[in-house]
Amino acid sequence: MGNHSTVTTFLLWGFSSFPELHNLLFVVILLSHVTILLANASIMVAIKLNHNLHTPMYFFLFALSFSETCTTMVILPRMLVDLLSESKAISLPECATQMFFFFGLAANNCFIMAAMSYDRYTAIHSPLHYHIFMTPKVCFQLVIASCVVGFLCSLSITFTIFNLSFCDSKIIQHFFCDISPLVHLACDYTAHHAMIIFMVSAFVLVGSFVLIMISYAFIVFLVVKMPSAQGRHKAFSTCSSHLTVVSMHYGFACFVYLIPKNSDSFREDMLMAVTYTVLTPLLNPIVYSLRNKEMQTALRKVVSSINKMLPCLAIKKPEHLRTTIEH
Repeated sequence: MGNHSTVTTFLLWGFSSFPELHNLLFVVILLSHVTILLANASIMVAIKLNHNLHTPMYFFLFALSFSETCTTMVILPRMLVDLLSESKAISLPECATQMFFFFGLAANNCFIMAAMSYDRYTAIHSPLHYHIFMTPKVCFQLVIASCVVGFLCSLSITFTIFNLSFCDSKIIQHFFCDISPLVHLACDYTAHHAMIIFMVSAFVLVGSFVLIMISYAFIVFLVVKMPSAQGRHKAFSTCSSHLTVVSMHYGFACFVYLIPKNSDSFREDMLMAVTYTVLTPLLNPIVYSLRNKEMQTALRKVVSSINKMLPCLAIKKPEHLRTTIEH
């Protein structure tokens, strides 16, 4: 990048204001990280092993779980290291890389959720032709398109920010390389740069959210016309978990990235960032599993299979140990 920065290294100073809480934060975030990985891995394994879940809806859920797992891997391991480390330094290329992957994956999550809402609309509007419209090829193309568009948006933001000159300070008042703390360190940040960042952020957040709301507006229109109360309940229940996740995701993200900020709001932004980088990915798999009977059944089968395998592995001894015991 054509960067004329005098700063080559930043300091991630986010949690330095709470030194007495470092050990507690480390334990809480570590447990949350492990739980996120296990929960999302369980969902992906359950979908992969259960042929009843080889449908478009669960294909998108698999893609979302994988993307959210990758998103947390970009942020949380580095956060855990910095909580225990005296040096919280991150180089300029590392910072740019972290920002690129975090926002690329976060944007990908938004567009996958938009694809999920379209999938639900198609299932309710055309149940007899659903598998003709939502073929595996179409689902794959939607996921690939989400990924490509997401990372192109992230590239434009990352390129805009890291073409700035950072010469005032190298202390980032955050636990990762986020937009607002970085642009406040730049010497040549102008309204032109702010407009580019805002337009791209709005395209990702507002654009995908509008697509989701359009799909659900049509879904509501179709559902209220259903003659059967049971049919209406079933239609709404298939959408409830997705709507819950959408509400959490967009609520926190819009607050952080679309509302104008000043340097005094960094601490507030950081607390919100903890919510959408730790709490939201933690709640998403719980919401999808608690409010979905098919997923609950599939997860029970996975747990049951693991429980059956463990005693067998414990009883089965390696050949060389059996030979030693016999002698």
